[in-house]
Amino acid sequence: MLDIKRIRQEPEIIKERLQTRNVEANELIDSLLGCDEKRRSIETEKQSLQGERNAKSKEIGQRKKAGEDTTEVESAVREIGVRLKKLSEEVDEADDTQKNLLLSIPNLPHDKCPIGADENSNPVIKEWGNKIPHSEDKENHVQIAERLGLIDFDAASKIAGSGFALFRGEGAKLQRSLIQFLLDKQTNERGYTEISPPYVVDRNCMVGTGQLPKFEEDMYGIEENQMFLAPTAEVPVTNIEREKILSEEELPIKYTAHTPCFRREAGSAGTGNRGLIRMHQFDKVELVKIVHPDQSYDELESLTEDAECILETLGLHYRRIELCTGDLGFSAAKTYDLEVWAPGQNEYLEVSSCSNFEDYQARRMRLRFKDEAGKNLFAHTLNGSGTALPRLYVALIETYQRDDGGIDIPEALQPYFGNTIIQAPK
Repeated sequence: MLDIKRIRQEPEIIKERLQTRNVEANELIDSLLGCDEKRRSIETEKQSLQGERNAKSKEIGQRKKAGEDTTEVESAVREIGVRLKKLSEEVDEADDTQKNLLLSIPNLPHDKCPIGADENSNPVIKEWGNKIPHSEDKENHVQIAERLGLIDFDAASKIAGSGFALFRGEGAKLQRSLIQFLLDKQTNERGYTEISPPYVVDRNCMVGTGQLPKFEEDMYGIEENQMFLAPTAEVPVTNIEREKILSEEELPIKYTAHTPCFRREAGSAGTGNRGLIRMHQFDKVELVKIVHPDQSYDELESLTEDAECILETLGLHYRRIELCTGDLGFSAAKTYDLEVWAPGQNEYLEVSSCSNFEDYQARRMRLRFKDEAGKNLFAHTLNGSGTALPRLYVALIETYQRDDGGIDIPEALQPYFGNTIIQAPK
């Protein structure tokens, strides 16, 4: 969440920067500041009354010691107690209101984020690899997967409904090979520590990383929405360090994890379309960093390169785009998206989103570190997909489809898959 002290000091600047995110910020910030002023006023009155009660309690003791009547003073103390109870209730109510307002405010875009209303204003930063042109003889991933028996969409639909996939035979083996390749790449070559977290997280975890309360309808909630199926490994993995005070020497922390991810995608167009493009359940290898604030933007560049190395090693054409202010995720200050080319789809598919949240998540999680001067500071958190499996799978089988109907396996993946090709049936 944002720092309330900063909002008090720079309300107009905060409003202006939130407006670039298409957030109607004036009323929101004014409501927050009004609540904050009321809460602080009540706190001041409460402290004053507590001081008065302490003084009168002391007076009661002195009078009793002197043998004087204390009835009137005791009555005043009781009245103060009643008032203090009411003020405490008002403070608690104001605290809750202020916290909820703060939780509803997205992060501020980085000063150098491109200004824009939507994805149409996202600049392309980089392109890599040979772009295989789309042609009529190029099959899309659904046609390839069903012809080769790699994915059974009908069986998945019978089991769970639309938005799910059932991988079969060599299709399941390819999925497993990709997961192992992704984890090995990040742990053996890029310095990440592998985590295997729970797939269920509590409400505090979801609030900490910014999924709640904003996106509750998109999540699979259980136990009356006190527990959730993890929408991404970012949630359990980042929360490993929640409510900790780390030493500066522990930074940076670099975690990677493979998990299934669960999202309702409420209201999203295309969820029910046949294929892997938008799923309710999908696998992903996530990258999480917890870093010193002075280093977080350098760490964002290296995080993005860690995700890019996957696509380059597999020989897949991709582009890096920077998200404009109007297209940023709720918690992000700056984001790069990696879009891989899928020649059978004839489009780019987002396969990774690499973001710096600055101290936005850390404030929600009370994740701090102690600097050289002994001061507790909020760390900066980052995460990126390294990568999401469904669209990587799509791009890979569409890129490497053969004229004879089979699929070539990229060289880097062959040790995991155990073969150089998926043969077409004769």
